Amino acid sequence: MRIATWNVNSVRQRIENLMSWLKECSPDIVCLQEIKCTDDAFPRLEIESLGYNVVTHGQKTFNGVALLSKLPFDETKSGLVGDDEDAHARFVEGVVTLKQGVVRIACLYLPNGNPANTDKYPYKLKWMSRLLEYSKQRLKAEEPLVLAGDFNVIPKAADVSNPAAWVDDALFRTQTRESFQSLLGLGLTDALRAVTDAPGQYTFWDYQAGAWQKNQGLRIDHLLLSPQASDRLVDVGIDSYVRAWEKPSDHVPVWIDLDLEAA
Repeated sequence: MRIATWNVNSVRQRIENLMSWLKECSPDIVCLQEIKCTDDAFPRLEIESLGYNVVTHGQKTFNGVALLSKLPFDETKSGLVGDDEDAHARFVEGVVTLKQGVVRIACLYLPNGNPANTDKYPYKLKWMSRLLEYSKQRLKAEEPLVLAGDFNVIPKAADVSNPAAWVDDALFRTQTRESFQSLLGLGLTDALRAVTDAPGQYTFWDYQAGAWQKNQGLRIDHLLLSPQASDRLVDVGIDSYVRAWEKPSDHVPVWIDLDLEAA
């Protein structure tokens, strides 16, 4: 099973790129972030024509997440627990069933947190704390669980081209990275780092200052796996070539292959 995540930065603006990538790579499950549209405006018919079931949690102009699956969803749920007043569309989860059992996928778009000297940063940290509590509860089920999305977290210096330039940024602040490490401390595995320690594994290049051409990137899109999923990890990939397409997102797809028949 191939599970992918991609911050498309407006699904309607990137629909041609999204359709091309779906046809080329044919992932089984896709987590999309920053769809930037309401549920009724999502290009559902185009994507369903490729054989995907679609679940969206949209929001006008900002945020928004979606799950695409070649398998039918047994259940879905929108919104991250822990704050009933949080109206941002940043989280949707779904469950699919295979012969070997269920797989739970959570698609998330974690807050950016900048400017870090405003209330946006405490909101980011609170959201991460809620994600930690969600993960604690879900891990109790001892099922294959994948947390996938744009975490807006640079975990370590090896995950950014110029660490010194990001020290005070909300994506790289000490508290941010510590919160991310707390997730890993629960027993979740950073899929990419399970297969390679190599630097330069970026998933985002800013539109400004020729960042793509200079390879001044960041790794902020992640797939975190429960022990039952990480035991079945076969491969991880970053489709960085998509960043060179016409009218690209500033993010690129990241995917994992799981052998769900493995012991």
